[in-house]
Amino acid sequence: MTTAPLLSTQLPFPRRQGKVRDVYDLGDKLFIVSTDRISAFDWVMPNGIPDKGRVLTRLSLYWFHMLGVENHFIGSDVPDEVKPYDPNGLLVGRCMVVRKADVIPFECVVRGYLEGSGWRDYQSTGQVCGIDLPRDLKQCDKLPQPLFTPATKAESGHDENVSYETMSDSIGVELANELKAKTLAVYHRGVELATPKGIIIADTKLEWGWYDGRVILIDEVLTPDSSRFWPADRWQPGRTQESFDKQFVREYLMSTTWDRNSPPPELPEQIVTQTRDRYIEAFERVTGERW
Repeated sequence: MTTAPLLSTQLPFPRRQGKVRDVYDLGDKLFIVSTDRISAFDWVMPNGIPDKGRVLTRLSLYWFHMLGVENHFIGSDVPDEVKPYDPNGLLVGRCMVVRKADVIPFECVVRGYLEGSGWRDYQSTGQVCGIDLPRDLKQCDKLPQPLFTPATKAESGHDENVSYETMSDSIGVELANELKAKTLAVYHRGVELATPKGIIIADTKLEWGWYDGRVILIDEVLTPDSSRFWPADRWQPGRTQESFDKQFVREYLMSTTWDRNSPPPELPEQIVTQTRDRYIEAFERVTGERW
């Protein structure tokens, strides 16, 4: 049964609201709620995708377990101090209690295939984020090797791609090298696990933070919001791919008259339903579980 989308939460704790997540400070830990909001082109759509937050949460929990990388996850139950404010159980299945880490202010992006801003960069310069690539690559071609391409973290608006040298100058060579190695390791492990399931992970972005003197994985990991998931049996370079992620919503919006500089239109019911179906199929394919 499809439930109505949860677009916002109001709990009596200090809150930071992102495009999708509501993050509450519970003192010695954080409480993260994944809503059903969906964003595209740096705008949050006026209507959401039912169950999207639960898909993101359950997928992240799956990957946290499978990757074997130290991360911020503590538990997925609604804490006792929050339960009185959730009498209808709307937060169940879409929340995480996590450690409070000091966020490292860079998005750590891995590109295994040539798409998105990387494809646009390559078309104009023959490079991706300053990295030279072979000539005559096509859209969505598999790259000779996965590329680590960091970006600055933006609280609002669009993250900006930067060079590895820029990141190193900002946070130091040692930490930059550690982030690169850890990020590539997560991507390779994700690909190793997703490939037998018929899923191509074309790219992904990760966030890391300091906790107790160590670098740990934070936020979400290898979800349809942070990654491009393509069906391997329908991959064909030279065109936009079918996807299990929010690229479907972006393509719909590009087909409309919306100028991307004003509040976006409401998504039609058919687009909402099809997007939900894609997120759930990604979850089922990756985890092997039924929704």
